[in-house]
Amino acid sequence: MMLSQQVLLVEDNADDEALALRAFKNHPYVQGVAVVRDGVEALEYLFAEGRYSDRDKRQQPCLVLLDMKLPRLSGLDVLRRIRSDPRTRYNPVVLMTSSKQDADMAAGYSLGANSYIQKPVNFDEFSQMLKLLGEYWANVNKLPNTPYLENYH
Repeated sequence: MMLSQQVLLVEDNADDEALALRAFKNHPYVQGVAVVRDGVEALEYLFAEGRYSDRDKRQQPCLVLLDMKLPRLSGLDVLRRIRSDPRTRYNPVVLMTSSKQDADMAAGYSLGANSYIQKPVNFDEFSQMLKLLGEYWANVNKLPNTPYLENYH
């Protein structure tokens, strides 16, 4: 697995998508945002299947921003699949939701989420939060190369 400097945004809300894209525009550490709108499409993207079969599956995003409430397949189900596959189990995943339920947070962390954030309503707060996430996961966080990761699954 080679981490790119690209973020995968899994978001079905057009307004939240637009805010996230605006926040990442001109971000110094993020070199693009791929957007998918449901859980099935997220897995197709990550595993280079279906409409993404021509994508290099070795190039994984530096961060998966995953909405919890998605059509077709929930964010938690997507996270479960990401963590169960050696090709993606170390991908950084941040769950995003408007939920303030402790049960949702606990479920996300129990399935291996790296972080859990509540979507702020205010654009400036949302933008600042995404910039910090992008900087951390694309620039600060480090993962070993694939051969070393494969020894530990």
